[in-house]
Amino acid sequence: MFWIATAIFFVSYVLIISEKVHKTKVALFGAALVMITKVLLQEEAFNDIELGVDWNVIFLLISMMVIINIMTKTGVFQYVAIKCAKVAKGEPFRIMALFAVITAIGSAFLDNVTTVLLLAPVTLLIAEQLEIDPIPYLITEALASNIGGTATLIGDPPNIMIASKAGLNFMDFIYNLSPAIIIIFLCWMLAWKLLFGNRLKVKAELKERIMSLDEREQINDAGLLKKSLLVLGLTILGFILHGLFHYEPATVALMGATTLFFISGEDPHTILAEVEWPTIFFFIGLFIIIGGIVKVGLVEDMSRAMINVTNPQPQDMTLLSMVMLWFSAISSAVVDNIPFVATMNPLLIDMAHKVYGVEAGMATIDHIQNPAMMPVWWALALGACLGGNGSPIGASANVIVVGLSDKAGHKISFVQFLKYGLPVMFLTIALSMVYLYLRYYF
Repeated sequence: MFWIATAIFFVSYVLIISEKVHKTKVALFGAALVMITKVLLQEEAFNDIELGVDWNVIFLLISMMVIINIMTKTGVFQYVAIKCAKVAKGEPFRIMALFAVITAIGSAFLDNVTTVLLLAPVTLLIAEQLEIDPIPYLITEALASNIGGTATLIGDPPNIMIASKAGLNFMDFIYNLSPAIIIIFLCWMLAWKLLFGNRLKVKAELKERIMSLDEREQINDAGLLKKSLLVLGLTILGFILHGLFHYEPATVALMGATTLFFISGEDPHTILAEVEWPTIFFFIGLFIIIGGIVKVGLVEDMSRAMINVTNPQPQDMTLLSMVMLWFSAISSAVVDNIPFVATMNPLLIDMAHKVYGVEAGMATIDHIQNPAMMPVWWALALGACLGGNGSPIGASANVIVVGLSDKAGHKISFVQFLKYGLPVMFLTIALSMVYLYLRYYF
């Protein structure tokens, strides 16, 4: 069983990285193989908390997609983009900076994939009006989405997965990661100002063209907008307070999504058809594949190897945190950060078993959330989310931006994305290392 599970896992990863076959097909076929070979029984794959599908992650993603899909009908995202372009007086770098801020904030409180899906078409519109190359803007938004999404539990899928496995709540991420992301974002914007500040120029008459756009025309359903903003606000409040009332994030999101369904009057067939089902089923398949290698002991072997290299102590995991940060970043630049985190979560839990001297499967939340372990979880989150900027396949948002740009006739090559993404990845990870050391170990 060990070699069957290991072969399924590695072949699936190779195919996902190669992009020769759609990753959802790979994940689902791999999951079917795991069950048909009885590495995992169906009961384990669907119902086992440790080995099976993490339904908290699945329903949180579906619910947030439903809320955003309904909000999309109002035109609010296009309104905000055009409004910002006008606030920036048509100045190219100001537009870039404002769009980066919107993308980062939107990614923190909505979802980075959804945010870039909504903003990329408007970015192409603004670039066309200004007669400038949209590629730097689109890549900037992809990078901003990954940086901003790192700040909260719901901003980036890896954080949702980490929170679910480590028992962390919304405010844990706000308290531990948001300060780092604010600092990182400001440093990145300063570097971007030095890089682009004097390179982006447009004619005065083209700026006037932007100023003549009427953003109010984008709002096509004011009533639905009010309802959507109310429900979204209450849902975010629920995320903030969910730990206090002992609700899982998925419960809060599902309540928000179903409430908006009821009061919006939107057709469920239309809204549910627009959910990113390939992404959802990719997660489901991936969880089952990972569950297989956990069950046969591969993750335990990987955990033992990392312990031997970093020698973590029950009260001191400084080296492990720093290794985890860089290992996560580099790995997430090579492999999509979602399958990477799905692999690392059980590895860290298994490591907690060994470091704190408990049998596999017997570690409590106190071991997993031991004060010495917590910086390791934050290192994983920072490394995986920020490392996703290192390549066009490092994060789902990158893949979407590259695809939309190519569809619009502006091809972003692999190397071109690397020229932007790799320096940003190294800058942000270096800043994260300083942050982790000063906050938790100094």
